[in-house]
Amino acid sequence: MKIAHVITRLIIGGAQENTILTCEGLRLRGHDVTLIAGPETGPEGSLWPQAEARCGRTVRIDSLCRAVRPADDWRCAGELTEHFRGEGYDVVHTHSSKAGILGRWAAHRAGVPLVVHTIHGMSFNRTQSAPIRALYAFLERRAARWTHAFISVADAMTDQAVGAGIAPRDRFTTIRSGMETDHFAPDAITRAEMHRRWEVPEDAVVIGTVARLFRNKGYEHLLAALPRIVKRCPNAYFVWVGDGAQRAEYTATLEKLNLRSRVHLTGLVRPAEIPAILTGFDVLVHASAWEGLPRAIVQASLTEVPPVSFDNDGAPEAIDPGETGSLAPLGDADALADRVVELASDADLRRRLGQAARRKCMAMFDYHKMVAEIEALYAAGGK
Repeated sequence: MKIAHVITRLIIGGAQENTILTCEGLRLRGHDVTLIAGPETGPEGSLWPQAEARCGRTVRIDSLCRAVRPADDWRCAGELTEHFRGEGYDVVHTHSSKAGILGRWAAHRAGVPLVVHTIHGMSFNRTQSAPIRALYAFLERRAARWTHAFISVADAMTDQAVGAGIAPRDRFTTIRSGMETDHFAPDAITRAEMHRRWEVPEDAVVIGTVARLFRNKGYEHLLAALPRIVKRCPNAYFVWVGDGAQRAEYTATLEKLNLRSRVHLTGLVRPAEIPAILTGFDVLVHASAWEGLPRAIVQASLTEVPPVSFDNDGAPEAIDPGETGSLAPLGDADALADRVVELASDADLRRRLGQAARRKCMAMFDYHKMVAEIEALYAAGGK
């Protein structure tokens, strides 16, 4: 098949990593694959080098940008339509909200036989104002008219989309976000090296977070939880992996809490460094207010690091409470702190949950499984 994947921007992020792995996997299965994206990056870092190395053909559309810019958006839709008509794709598969809306409209206008859209996270969500949510829900319902099949990375995404009237449930298929599972495994030597690099004490329990330093990624809740965790677990230290616009603000808050020395901020790291970093964690805490399927939870689990997360969106599908990790009510910083302390205070519990988490995620989240399921969906015409 001749297949185009379209995504708004190739920043370092879960949807982007998922898309690159899908493109590479389909290419290795013998398909003609093109990845189309806008040129924007950001403080999160860029995945354009990985895309160009792994996806076969890549195309940049300069007018494809994240912000709503009517003139650029109209031009982008026209450029995508012309490209799709000229290439004669069998499948156009879109990702993210802007590329999803413009790409599906363009594919419909170009007469592409199969148009698929993956929901990595809802474009309208609890972090937005009511008018913005209503606008995006309206646009998604319109774009659904041009969509033959939807892929959800978690059942929760299907439930939310169906509940909002986007499309009937029978047009959705859950295909869980895939990882290169063989890249993630516990390693004592690497763990010791990470602890030396972070300059934490020998008896430290390292509580790690992997998320952009942006609003709604959970740092406000983490900052509220930190004093409670440290009071009850004096050997707790924290590593925050990522960068973003709120870094200076969060650092200032840590200073005010007199906890700056407890938190190591790695700044921007390459995706290839994440497996080694995870081996240095004892607990992963994920406090995002809005998610699809949290890849950090899965990747930590593959490294036998038990996760603690808010009970929202796709997180409960990656964590079995009391068996592979722990969940706290969304937005409850005290409960989040209590769950972290429970694991930080019990090495045997961490070991048991971590081993079970790895077994669960090895079976569910291998990217070869994801690619095979996507290929089968294409072959069945989206049914």
